[in-house]
Amino acid sequence: MARNRARRSAGNRIIREEDRAHAMDYTTLFLVLFLLGFGLVILFSTSSYRGSMLYGDTAHWLKRQGFFAAAGVVGMLVVSRLDYHLLNYKFMAAAEYMGMMALLAATMAIGIAGNGSQRWLSVGPISFQPSELAKIVIIVFLAWYLTNNVVDMQYWTTLWRPVVISLFIIGIVAVENLSTAVILMAIMVIMIFVVNPSVFPFILLGILGAGGIAFMVMQQGYRMARFEVWLHPETAENGAQTMAALYAIGSGGLFGKGLGQSMQKMILPEAYNDMIFSIICEELGLFGAICVLLLFAALLWRFLIIALTSRDLFGSLIVIGVMAHLGCQVFVNIAVASNLVPNTGIPLPFISYGGSSLVFLLIEMGLVLSVSRYIRIKR
Repeated sequence: MARNRARRSAGNRIIREEDRAHAMDYTTLFLVLFLLGFGLVILFSTSSYRGSMLYGDTAHWLKRQGFFAAAGVVGMLVVSRLDYHLLNYKFMAAAEYMGMMALLAATMAIGIAGNGSQRWLSVGPISFQPSELAKIVIIVFLAWYLTNNVVDMQYWTTLWRPVVISLFIIGIVAVENLSTAVILMAIMVIMIFVVNPSVFPFILLGILGAGGIAFMVMQQGYRMARFEVWLHPETAENGAQTMAALYAIGSGGLFGKGLGQSMQKMILPEAYNDMIFSIICEELGLFGAICVLLLFAALLWRFLIIALTSRDLFGSLIVIGVMAHLGCQVFVNIAVASNLVPNTGIPLPFISYGGSSLVFLLIEMGLVLSVSRYIRIKR
């Protein structure tokens, strides 16, 4: 009897210990920080020439990105120490959704225009893109909704409700930023598919999504012109950027020309931004490009492990949403640089220049690290 009571007491003690938060996944943290450091090195190598020509400072963009990187790391570590279960409440999901809609409406009304699109919102001295924050909101909102309705997701009425609610945000984003709207759509589809792996609804959703994208493309002449550049970059009027990116990829060879030795960065208008992968290929060659891809693959693998060992569906869905965001964005950026898809403005995570994108991405990493502190550990 005494021995059995001792065993039950020990078992209860183990359960209580497992319910507590433990150390975060340091492998994931290391991969994130390594990619961030690598990105800063590549950014300096890519932007130094243009910074010297325009501002007389080779480190102009490096200093700005370094500030955002530091702010993002602080935000990541703060979020990682919070209990992600605090987000799994109806009032939190409603507040996030309504706040996001308000920010997008404010952007359309009083937003700052840049590169022909009104995507920025200024709050005092700080400017940011609400569409980048929308990725976090979509992930957390869908994780909450799907967790609390997982049993009923087999029914069409329950299945389409989160789609329609999410499309309000995605539709507003698509007006000025179609590329980000496509990423948001991919996040939504992947997260819903995880809890309802029926194929037919997603075929229908894919057809509707393709039709919506085609409609948005035909509404803007410059978007149609991108298809001409994609099909015939050598003869298209605006095909110089795509051709320079392809020359950069092809001229790198096996091991590249060396850091800082790129020639195409002098031609590409924003080599440190959307086309930075082509400069990686030119300076580090095929070997360097494969290493970058392996780093992203390793990070996604760690995400998968965290999602599979999470103690609850809510945590798993948050990590799956971040996986979908990161994986889709890496794929689209590299596909654009190599002209596999029409040109669109999607940065390479952790590496391309962009303050809003980097800060909000690191906050997403903080959410993943928060989930990793509550995973099931075999004893």
